[in-house]
Amino acid sequence: MMMAMMVERCCCVRTHRFLALFLLPLGFALLASSRDVVGILDPVDFLALQAIRKGLEDMPGSDFFSDWDFTADPCAFPGVFCAGDRVMALALGDPRAGYPGLQGSLDPALGRLSALAELSLVPGRVTGPVPDELAGCPDLRFLALSKNLLSGPIPAGLGALPRLRTLDLSYNQLSGPLPASLTAAPTLSNLILCHNQLSGTLPPFPDAASLLRLDLKHNQLSGPVPSLPPSLQYLALSHNTLTGPVDTVLPRLTRLIFLDLSSNLLEGPIPGSVFEFPLAALQLQRNAFSGKVEPPQEDVVIPVVDLSYNRLWGAVPPQLAAVGRLYLNNNRFSGEVPSRLVQGLSNGMQLLYLQHNFLTGIEIGPAAAAIPVGASLCLQYNCMVPPFDTPCPLKAGTQKMRPVYQCPDWRG
Repeated sequence: MMMAMMVERCCCVRTHRFLALFLLPLGFALLASSRDVVGILDPVDFLALQAIRKGLEDMPGSDFFSDWDFTADPCAFPGVFCAGDRVMALALGDPRAGYPGLQGSLDPALGRLSALAELSLVPGRVTGPVPDELAGCPDLRFLALSKNLLSGPIPAGLGALPRLRTLDLSYNQLSGPLPASLTAAPTLSNLILCHNQLSGTLPPFPDAASLLRLDLKHNQLSGPVPSLPPSLQYLALSHNTLTGPVDTVLPRLTRLIFLDLSSNLLEGPIPGSVFEFPLAALQLQRNAFSGKVEPPQEDVVIPVVDLSYNRLWGAVPPQLAAVGRLYLNNNRFSGEVPSRLVQGLSNGMQLLYLQHNFLTGIEIGPAAAAIPVGASLCLQYNCMVPPFDTPCPLKAGTQKMRPVYQCPDWRG
């Protein structure tokens, strides 16, 4: 009996040791398997992603969130990019063209992703405010939430982000003033807030700002154009109600490659120095600019120059003969059209609109005997009978010439 008990005890010990040796690696395997399933993401980031997911949902036709299964590793979710155990970038929504976006709202938990460097949102129907809590992401460099239905003010705290380089909140319904903190953001290069409902005056930008692109078109901004940093290469302020002159603001912006101040209430002279800038387009139409147009150089080579619908007067400058598309219509230019300008249509100029001025004649040389096919010239409603019967835009009307009483210098 004693011998049987000893044998049984020995067998039990051996069995326990065997089970321990067997289960120990199995336990490690299960732990590793479990770790693979739930991931090693920082718990704060894990909970933040869950809150973000609860605030958003796919629009009909989108399946972006179908793979956001929190029993798996969140770093493998579509649009989630991690470094170590932290979320570094978040691209919300399917970026492929034609795919519907997301709806819902942005949860303040975004601010708890303290290592976040990039945040983007595809076009959709996301409503509500831009979370103030995003100011708690000190590493944020890129923030793009355009083409949604976001509303409310722009969080002033975004201007204090020390590494922010691009802020794109365009095509939303944001309102209120432009926070002064954004104009002094130390690293901001691209500020794109067009097509919103921003109002108030523009705060000045310090000369030391590193801003390259400023796009505030299609808002409700008013007041004068403030001082702007010389670093600017792209400036779009069109379709606001900005007032006052720009002849002290623009000459400093010698690096501009695009300038659009159209559809405002700006006045005063157009500084001649802007015609020397390396511009792809100069758009100053539909303002109240006045005075003579006097480019300082011999040939202006800007592809598109639109000075239409202003109060410009004097002679049409021949230096504009090398412009690709030239709009000088609906001003108060007088005198004869320079022959160089007409000849420009045979030398590469595609469009020359001079209608609705007070021009009294046109110098026609051999090169201008016929308008090249594909080129557009409109001369109607001036103080002369147009020497060419060329098609004009519908907005030019049907009258070929101004009434004689408006043309005291016309000799018939």
